[in-house]
Amino acid sequence: MGNGGRARGNRRPTRDPGLLVVGRETETADIVRRVATDRSHSEVLIVTGEPGVGKSVLLRLAADRVRREGGRVLRAVGSESEAHLAFAGLHQMLRPVLGELDGLPPRQRSALRAVLGLDECTDAPDAMLVGLAVLTLVSDLAEPAPLLVVVDDAQWIDRASLDVLSFVARRMDSEPVTLLVGVRAGAALPGFDKGYERLEIGPLSGEAANRLLDQQPTPPTGRTRGRIVQEAAGNPLALIELARAGAARQPDGSSVEGPLPVTDRLERIFAEHAESLPEATRRSLMLLAAAGAADVPTASRGLPEADDKAWVPAQRAGLVRQDGPRIAFRHPLIRSALYHAASFEERREAHLALAELLSEEPDRRAWHLAAATTRPDEDVSAVLQQTADRARIRGGYAAAAAALQRAAELSPHSADRARLLTEAAVMAVFTGQLGWVQQLAAEVRGCSDDPALISRASLATGQLMSLRRHHAAAFALLTRIADEAAAAHSPRVLDALAAAAVVRYYSGEESQLHRIEGLLCAMPDSTVGSALGAWVLAVSDPNGAGALLAPALPGLIAEAKDDAGSLTALAIVAWILDQTALAARTFDEAFDRWQARGALPDGLGCAVGWTYLEQSRWIEARSVAAEIAAMASAAGLDHAEACAHVLDATVLALLGEPADARQGAEQALILVDPLESRSVAVFARRALGLAAVAEGDYDTAYAQFRSAFTDDGDPVHYHVSYTVLAELAAAAVRRGRQQDAAELLQRSARRLGTRMSPRIRALVNRGRALLADSDHAERYFQEALTGDTGEQWPFERAQTLLDYGEWLRRQRRITEARPLLTMALDTFQRLGARPWIERAKAELRAAGIETASSVVPSAFDELSPQQQQIVRLAARGLTNRAIGEKLFLSPRTVGSHLYRVFPKLGITARSQLRDVVEGTLSGAGAQI
Repeated sequence: MGNGGRARGNRRPTRDPGLLVVGRETETADIVRRVATDRSHSEVLIVTGEPGVGKSVLLRLAADRVRREGGRVLRAVGSESEAHLAFAGLHQMLRPVLGELDGLPPRQRSALRAVLGLDECTDAPDAMLVGLAVLTLVSDLAEPAPLLVVVDDAQWIDRASLDVLSFVARRMDSEPVTLLVGVRAGAALPGFDKGYERLEIGPLSGEAANRLLDQQPTPPTGRTRGRIVQEAAGNPLALIELARAGAARQPDGSSVEGPLPVTDRLERIFAEHAESLPEATRRSLMLLAAAGAADVPTASRGLPEADDKAWVPAQRAGLVRQDGPRIAFRHPLIRSALYHAASFEERREAHLALAELLSEEPDRRAWHLAAATTRPDEDVSAVLQQTADRARIRGGYAAAAAALQRAAELSPHSADRARLLTEAAVMAVFTGQLGWVQQLAAEVRGCSDDPALISRASLATGQLMSLRRHHAAAFALLTRIADEAAAAHSPRVLDALAAAAVVRYYSGEESQLHRIEGLLCAMPDSTVGSALGAWVLAVSDPNGAGALLAPALPGLIAEAKDDAGSLTALAIVAWILDQTALAARTFDEAFDRWQARGALPDGLGCAVGWTYLEQSRWIEARSVAAEIAAMASAAGLDHAEACAHVLDATVLALLGEPADARQGAEQALILVDPLESRSVAVFARRALGLAAVAEGDYDTAYAQFRSAFTDDGDPVHYHVSYTVLAELAAAAVRRGRQQDAAELLQRSARRLGTRMSPRIRALVNRGRALLADSDHAERYFQEALTGDTGEQWPFERAQTLLDYGEWLRRQRRITEARPLLTMALDTFQRLGARPWIERAKAELRAAGIETASSVVPSAFDELSPQQQQIVRLAARGLTNRAIGEKLFLSPRTVGSHLYRVFPKLGITARSQLRDVVEGTLSGAGAQI
């Protein structure tokens, strides 16, 4: 009879089928290798597969292995009922180690305790500080034995917890920590969708399926066996459960029904198992099914002592298992089947019982009350609003939006429903889920005719749309909102224009400027003169508004000193107007340098990164880019992600890593439509041009820089294009394209006229100097170096010094050239701009000066940018933990970097680092 008729006498001894890993030998070996306790680095593995395919079994096996070898395990299991509870997954994971939070630095401890609900907080704790706290805790827990973190059913882990976990995962490179994440196939997993290895658990082979059936208490035979193998389609859970059901049916399989989806069949089977159980057992199962993962102990406490034995029949039926003191369903499908097979009244009684038991946990209590309510109920709506407030304060925007949406459904008053739905839409913007925001806005329009609420909900949609690819649609929506708000004399008109101005900046579309100007003309002067008005003017037309706004900016910033939102907006205005030093000070003042954005990138969120780049704070610029890219990728915000990639690509090109720079810039161009995102397109072309310069490929560099302008010489983007003028001239000189570059430069100068910012004027003068004859070049070089260019744009000033020094040397004015070339080299070495370091050294050699060849400075130059930053901070006396707080790394990662760089620097003690740094910074001057 082949596989379908194996004799019972050949079967193996009975074992718990839930612990078997039949047919998963390769996957088991892979996971065991990754959790080996002799590792000194991190691992992140995403385990994917259909329900019942065996993900949880493999994860449980890994946890058991680590425990046996003396390691520690932190574990969280997602639950549908907890998906809307902010940080519920994180709390579940850290619950066994809450007593160890006292070892964290005070700011980290305070932030983490606040989001876990252990302490009250009045303001949302900084998300990055929370992530750093968990990273530090994980690092501490991994000493002395490696740590395993297991997250199962991650598709149901709340968004706030996922954000923290993805933050930690990106920074665990030097930690002996393994993160295993189990998720259903096809489920979105924000923060983990890209960049991590995936282990896909597919169906069992026919041979393995039959081996698994042989190991069941009553192996099926004959036609029944064949039908089970066919219906289960290689799903281990389906094989086991269909075999259980088949054991009670006719041996010829006549009772097996026609084909049904496996999940439907399994749910029916589980429900049938429960029907024959005692009443006390069914009541216990219902309470357990209604509880979330964190509420299981509460559900168990809710059983009368006489009912303690109620679990025994359920265990015998294979529905639950004993996991230490905990009772848990053997698979999430069992919970789902029993819950949905029950009557609403049975579910309602279970939720009400849990709500009573959870009187000291108001958020969980609120959701159980909501689950037990079908009619409008003002009291339940009120407790959900309180839950939303607590979630928002902790930074759990998805949880807050969900609670507000449910509170609206249960509110008896239509006006309150509209208000709550509007607030939910505003909160949902921070999740990046455009479909959800659009749905909420539509519900507001459906239940209210209040123009203020409709406008605010629609504005939330437009603001989120502006961070995606299709800017024409976003601009049309935002200007329509502005029109309607203007007609209703609503203050929302300026909010809508502010968002529309962001779209105008991204798209670079000239017609959009005329539309914004038309709407602004109808507004009072006092409104336009506000911080938000300054934003609209500067973002949509920086060249036209610069002369008016630049003198007023310091006063506006002083007035806004207590308003972080206004300060951030004004800092962005300062950046756009090329008031870079003022922008950096304002970002630093308002957000303590690292906090220049919210839970998701705001409009022009990368402006802080560009500010740091232009101020030569390149490490910080890359950190900003990394965070925005990760958050935008997790939220599916293509345009915001592209902005971050191109920022990072620019820094990489300047550091002399052209291959990585090209990859980042090309990725940015893939993510956007260049015709709708001209700002990103031009920034990307500039990064590609700089990468080509780093390789000495000036033909490619010229082509990339030239693409920032049309064939007629007009700027492709009204703000970004002008930043490439000097680079365009430099590449043109090396490729004999001076005439074309000179004409384009002059056309740009005429177009800008007196509206040129100091930065653009310096770049234009550098370009003119490079293209001019020997009689006029020096004047332009000197004009390019006037003012505070060194404070505002150190790298660009160093480029001009290098060009001027080269020109002087070729004019045989060697003595005058040397100090300029030395100053340029000093800046390039401080920044780690390798291609420009080599150029400056070559020019100094041509000027008769050999630059210092000591091992230490050159070895320092070979360190990665992050390692250089760590060395500088350590040289100032900061501890590993303090360095970690500044760079958002764990202390262990900092220590690992220092351990690796000591041999490269030729030192053996931390006390020698100061000499290394001082020698590097003074090398170009003191040792020439």
